[in-house]
Amino acid sequence: VQLQASGGGLVQPGGSLRLSCVASGTIYSISGMGWRRQAPGKERELVATLSGDSTTYADSVKGRFTISSEKAGNTVYLQMNNLKPEDTAIYVCYARISITGWGFHDYWGQGTQVTVSS
Repeated sequence: VQLQASGGGLVQPGGSLRLSCVASGTIYSISGMGWRRQAPGKERELVATLSGDSTTYADSVKGRFTISSEKAGNTVYLQMNNLKPEDTAIYVCYARISITGWGFHDYWGQGTQVTVSS
């Protein structure tokens, strides 16, 4: 199983970015996907999760970030609006995957850098 994230970059405060993450490989089913971020000198933060029709967001991004997925379910997006300098971090996607139909495990992708600066 591989998770490939993309969409990071440099954006000015108030701008928007859309991150994408595609899961590929031997996948029987996916029960959930999400994003976390890690900024220098800060604790790792779970930013958003998606499981079925349920979503959760960190308080710091509520109302600004939206997590969604394609109907096929192997791709998760993170739409980030009204970005702030404190959103600068490496964003990493994850997926809770069953490869056999018995049990789920968390798989993590590589990070994509988001930098918010004027």
